[in-house]
Amino acid sequence: MQNQTEPPPETNSDKDDQAIEFDLSSTTALDLTSFQLHDLDSVELPSSLTELDLTANRLSKLDPRIANLINLRKLSFQQNLIDDAAIESISSWDSLSGLEELVLRDNKLMKVPDVSLFKKLLVFDVSFNEITSLHGMSKVSSTLKELYVSKNEVTKMEEIDHLHELQILELGSNRLRVMENLQNFTKLEELWLGRNRIKAINLCGLKYIKKISLQSNRLTSMIGLEECVALEELYLSHNGISKMEGLSTLVNLRVLDVSSNKLTSVNDIQNLTRLEDLWLNDNQIESLESVAEAVSGSREKLTTVYLENNPCAKSPNYQATLRQIFPNIEQIDSSIFA
Repeated sequence: MQNQTEPPPETNSDKDDQAIEFDLSSTTALDLTSFQLHDLDSVELPSSLTELDLTANRLSKLDPRIANLINLRKLSFQQNLIDDAAIESISSWDSLSGLEELVLRDNKLMKVPDVSLFKKLLVFDVSFNEITSLHGMSKVSSTLKELYVSKNEVTKMEEIDHLHELQILELGSNRLRVMENLQNFTKLEELWLGRNRIKAINLCGLKYIKKISLQSNRLTSMIGLEECVALEELYLSHNGISKMEGLSTLVNLRVLDVSSNKLTSVNDIQNLTRLEDLWLNDNQIESLESVAEAVSGSREKLTTVYLENNPCAKSPNYQATLRQIFPNIEQIDSSIFA
C-alpha cells in the first residue's frame, strides 16, 4: 500500500565473493546487488562509472577507490554492515562532489553522517538504521529533493528547515510526537509520517502537497488539513479519530483511508468529486444510507469502497445495496467485480 517503510528483501545466499571477469573499462553503471561481497578487492571500478550499486552485500568498510570515481552520480550501500566509524571517510571524498544520490539504507548507523561535500545531492536515504537524532542534517546540501529517514529512532524534526527544494520527506516508523519545521517546504509533494506518536496535524499550509501518510499515530482529530488543497492521497488509518472534518476543501483527493478509527458516520466529503478509493473499514459506522449521501458528489467516480467490520456491513443485501449506490464499483471490501 502507501507505506514506504517495508524491510528490504533477504539476500541471495547462492552467490559468494567472486571476481568480476568481464570487461568494465567503458561501463557507466555497475550493479553488484546480492553478490555477498565482504570487500571489493576482486572488483574492477572503472573511472567511467556514474552509478555503483552495492546493495545486499556484507561490506563493513568503504573501498577507498570509490573516492576516485569522479563521474559518479549514484552510490548505494543499501543493506550492508556499515557503521558510523566506517562511513566517516566519505566526508573527505572531494572528487565525488558531483554525487546526486547516496543510499545508506539498512546498515548500522547511529547518527547522520557528514555528507556536506556533496553540494549537488538530490536523494539521501538513511532509513532502517539506528539513528536517534537528525543532528547533522543541517550540513546536507539545500539542493536535496528526497530525504528518507524511516525506521530509525528519531524523536524530533529538526535541522531540516533549510531544505527548500524537498519534494519527498519520509520519517515513518520513528518516535516523533510533534509535526514541526515544515513551513519552508513549499515544494513538498509527499510526506510520510506513519507509525509515530503524533497527536495533532500541523502542516503549516503546505498548498502543493499531494500525498500525506499519518497512519498509526495518536491522532484524535483531522483538523489541520484544510489548506492542503492539492492533496490527492490521504492516509489516516489506525488512529483515534471520531469525526470526519476539515476535508471539504480537498477537492483533488482521489484516495482517502480513514480505516481503523472511531468514526460513527461519514461527513464532509460531499465536495470530493474526484474520489476513487474510500477506506472506511473497521469503524463504527451504522448507516449505509448516510454513506450514500456523504459520497453523493463522487458516486460515479468511486471504484473501491471498504466498509467491512462496521455495523452497516451486517445489513441484509449489503453488497447488492452498495453496487446500486456506486454504479462503477470494482471492489467492495475483499470482493472484486468484473
